[in-house]
Amino acid sequence: MKSLSLIKDEDINNFYKIVSENVKRIRNEKNKPQLDLVLEMGLKSTAFYSRCENFKDNHHFNMEHLFKIAIILDVDIRDFFEGINIQDTLKELS
Repeated sequence: MKSLSLIKDEDINNFYKIVSENVKRIRNEKNKPQLDLVLEMGLKSTAFYSRCENFKDNHHFNMEHLFKIAIILDVDIRDFFEGINIQDTLKELS
């Protein structure tokens, strides 16, 4: 079993960045404007969403956000995690 204390902040930030990039890419592929998505999610403004989508100031999506976005965009939630390889992180921890 690996010690989570060995995981660097850089690894976590990279994880969030990849998820954010995937959400943005998929939203653009679906031709869904941010404002429309934000309103359908029940958020009050695009500012928070935009910071998450661009991983600005360490803002990121939580699981509820990803769940709602997946439903609205009609995609498999796993698509948001494309490009994340846990095995590579495990090897680094060895």
